[in-house]
Amino acid sequence: MYERVIYWSKEDKCWVVVVPELAGCQADGETAQEALHNSDRIIQEWIDTAKMLGREIPEPVGRCAFA
Repeated sequence: MYERVIYWSKEDKCWVVVVPELAGCQADGETAQEALHNSDRIIQEWIDTAKMLGREIPEPVGRCAFA
């Protein structure tokens, strides 16, 4: 399970989920639950794309590595 950071974006007027361990991996949604749900799909798409391109896929740490 990859760590996910969720926050409200005033600029975008939606909830945003960032997956710090997967560079550039983020999702959004109108509700926090929707954003988290969308992040499941985005994480899998990130991994599938990395595999297709032959890139390394980091092992999930699953806990906050920084604050």
